[in-house]
Amino acid sequence: MPQAEPVAARPLTLLIVDDHEVVRQGLVAVLGRRPEFSVVGEAGTVAEAVEAARRFRPDLVIMDVRLPDGSGVEACREIRGEMPETRVVMLTSYPDEDAVLSAIIAGASGYLLKQTRARDLVAALEAVGRGESLLDPAVTGKVLERVRRIATADQPDELAQLTAQEQKILLLVAEGKTNKEIAGEVFLSDKTVKNYVSSILGKLNLERRAQAAAYMAKVRGPGRGT
Repeated sequence: MPQAEPVAARPLTLLIVDDHEVVRQGLVAVLGRRPEFSVVGEAGTVAEAVEAARRFRPDLVIMDVRLPDGSGVEACREIRGEMPETRVVMLTSYPDEDAVLSAIIAGASGYLLKQTRARDLVAALEAVGRGESLLDPAVTGKVLERVRRIATADQPDELAQLTAQEQKILLLVAEGKTNKEIAGEVFLSDKTVKNYVSSILGKLNLERRAQAAAYMAKVRGPGRGT
């Protein structure tokens, strides 16, 4: 009896957000012809990005960090807050430690440079579509080193208040992991991890996750190394 052919996987739906039409058209040209992707929408501002995400509920959003009416990081935070099943990959022209850290805390699953080759971009989006986290090697090391320094000896009084478990969870957040992924690593429930994150923000006198990036960016301060 002949074997049935495997059912093809559904294409990942994409929303492309960039304020430059040429960049958007280039991404559509590269990704739109790939059978594993389906570009369902485009946007050029934060407001358009959030509106389009609500309308199309895409699997993935490719988000420029800098938009004319605000930050792509804030758009990421808002989209992820409303649609946690939607994954966001930040795209920018040059590596920026603070922007990477902000994007991770806002819930981005990946961060890539616009200089990335087309084939590497495709592979990265496929990886994020599978639920993996991704950071460009050009920026990963600096960001994780900063957070490790924060969570170990070189820390202000507020960070010293964090328990060992909270420091561990802070590191996992910085590595781009979701609450569910963190829960699997520290053997806790999603709800417990969420409570830990709330506790961390409370001890740092912050109101939301996105503010934690700005706080941590100031931890080193002047004269604390590169």
